[in-house]
Amino acid sequence: MTALTANKEVAEKNRRLLSSPVAVASIFKGAIVKINAAGFLAPMAAEAGASMAGVAYEACDNSGGSAGDVECKVLREGVFEFVSSGLAQSDLGATVYASDDQTVSTTQGSNEVAVGKISEVISATACAVDIEV
Repeated sequence: MTALTANKEVAEKNRRLLSSPVAVASIFKGAIVKINAAGFLAPMAAEAGASMAGVAYEACDNSGGSAGDVECKVLREGVFEFVSSGLAQSDLGATVYASDDQTVSTTQGSNEVAVGKISEVISATACAVDIEV
């Protein structure tokens, strides 16, 4: 590899909305999604080796195919409303962890992935979460 010696046009992708290959799974629009241990998008659930991918911009069904047959657009930054329980105003700014594709908690369970930080406590059972992947 060598350093540049002249100007170069660089391809740029929209950082906020990216498309990624889907595992053998069905993803609902608005679901919290992960990159599973195999490197494919899947609905969020606790899994060793998984990481936060974002929020599904569209519904994608690859339940009848092979991993990677379908791609899904994912929002990688923004503020999104999720379900929770036992929230109080003192949770503002807390990191939340996903237990499934719509539920977050301020307590991390086994192999649960960090989603983002609470930017608004809407009620004891709902919060707005600021994500940036």
